[in-house]
Amino acid sequence: MSKSKDAGAVPAILDYLRKQNRPYSAVDILNNLHKEYGKTAVVKALDTLVAEGKIKSKTYNKQVVYVTDQSQFPDVNDTELKSMESKVVAMTQKLKESSDVVRQLDSELQALCSSLTTDEAKSQVIQLTKECGQLEEELKSLKSNVSTVSPKEREMILKSRSTDVKERRMRKRIVRIPVILLLYAWPVIHLGFLYPGN
Repeated sequence: MSKSKDAGAVPAILDYLRKQNRPYSAVDILNNLHKEYGKTAVVKALDTLVAEGKIKSKTYNKQVVYVTDQSQFPDVNDTELKSMESKVVAMTQKLKESSDVVRQLDSELQALCSSLTTDEAKSQVIQLTKECGQLEEELKSLKSNVSTVSPKEREMILKSRSTDVKERRMRKRIVRIPVILLLYAWPVIHLGFLYPGN
């Protein structure tokens, strides 16, 4: 850093400490001023201000904390403090009410954004009406279309069914005898093998 730039550190640091009115270490001041001045310039400026009595320093363990001299500020009345506190309470209440209103309006906005517009709803109604009409026509055609099976086809279906039932019974009988003999020889009853549904 240039010396001309570091020379302006004293008034800048004093102004910063007066505006903030809270304790800071030299490193905090350096970082909060965005390293506009070098660390040595900040430390020298702080030492100069302490020597002049414009700020005070206090050492905690190895860290030195600097704060502006409070005697430079005017005394504050208790009534003034109480009025400020009541203003803070009133403003806090107003902020809470405003944030509640904002939250409610935000939820209404989200509900409106997620709902259909009038044009979308009309197009959806038209589409559903068309689908409903098509389904009604299909239902009418199914109700009116009583297709009967001819006697010849019916006879063929019944004959095929009876043949299938006979085959099934015969196969069941053929398999059942060896299975019963096999299970009879086993010492444990295996109902799950004989009746798989159980």
